[in-house]
Amino acid sequence: MGRTTGSKQRGRVAIVSAVALLTALAGCSKSATGGTPAPAGTSAASSSASTVALAGSVTFNQANLAKLDAALKSAMAGKDLSGVNIAMVVNVAADYWKAGQVGFLKGCSELGIPSDKCTFFAPPNGKLTEQDSELETLKSQGVTGFSISAIDPASAAGTIHADVAAGISVLAIDSPLPGTDAASLYLGTPNYTAGFQAGTAMKQVLGGKGKVAVLVGSLTASNATQRIQGFEDALKGTSITVAQKVNDNLSASTATSDAETILANNTDITGLYGVYSYDGPALAQAVTSAGKTATVHIVSDDSDAQTIGFIKSGVISGTVVQMPYEQGHTGAYILAADKVLGTTATMAIIKPYLESDGSTLSSGVGLVTQSDLSAYTALETQLGIA
Repeated sequence: MGRTTGSKQRGRVAIVSAVALLTALAGCSKSATGGTPAPAGTSAASSSASTVALAGSVTFNQANLAKLDAALKSAMAGKDLSGVNIAMVVNVAADYWKAGQVGFLKGCSELGIPSDKCTFFAPPNGKLTEQDSELETLKSQGVTGFSISAIDPASAAGTIHADVAAGISVLAIDSPLPGTDAASLYLGTPNYTAGFQAGTAMKQVLGGKGKVAVLVGSLTASNATQRIQGFEDALKGTSITVAQKVNDNLSASTATSDAETILANNTDITGLYGVYSYDGPALAQAVTSAGKTATVHIVSDDSDAQTIGFIKSGVISGTVVQMPYEQGHTGAYILAADKVLGTTATMAIIKPYLESDGSTLSSGVGLVTQSDLSAYTALETQLGIA
């Protein structure tokens, strides 16, 4: 979890590998096409808008990333890691990033990097000034590399350029960093794919017609723009229109009030898409308060505990899930390898695992619905992030 008092969170976390579990889960996961009835005992069909049961998928990219981690670790075998000093800097102190922290610290532990040389930082209020201040602190403490989910990629470009010029490795996670010195490698969700999956789910639950609104923490961050583009592209050829796209500025309370206003002023809204991790619960609260759980469908991103609860009750139809655990875990391996092996050698090892664009290292995309909720929670438990 991101710090809330300004102190850095460091430590070791012992968890069990999930590769074997993923193999088992793959056999019981459903395709995202076609419907599967909700499990017996759930109350969603009678109490919420989820009249169309979605089938999800909880297989990610762990198998490939495990191979990459092993290759990087093998290449570093016998090398001196005493000079490695790495950090994971994210964009807000949200539940979503707890998994990233667990993965990052686990990666450090596996590589034998001391806990005081592995820093995790989450801006308590999601403020750019907080993130910028931390980057300056890390530089003064001799950090050799850091991964970052930049709050404002444009504002971060100058800092990233100066850090790379000083020999500090910078790895983009969660949201790509186009136009910066960290544009060549992105570890995270293929965001367009995630948005397209959300749009496909919305198309299915709305039956191809209706009016939706999109709520997001930023209308400029690359992850947000790519997801929204994918969402809108998935709706092409249907009678579904996107009526509004609203920036809630990384605030759950603002997202709730925005959704309440949208529902009050637009009685024909039948769908809401929440792009950031806190948006799903915020929209669910607004729809519940408005008494519209039977008429307004919600598709969200990420798997906060509250989101999972609303999936279980049927208020949220489905949520597109990422794997921030791997962004932390594999991120630690990459940053350590950059220091020990050098960027050229590290990228040569990574190259076979990249997506077709040549720069994206996918941490995977899934869709969690009522039909596979138990499989997803089992995976979370195995990873130690439940």
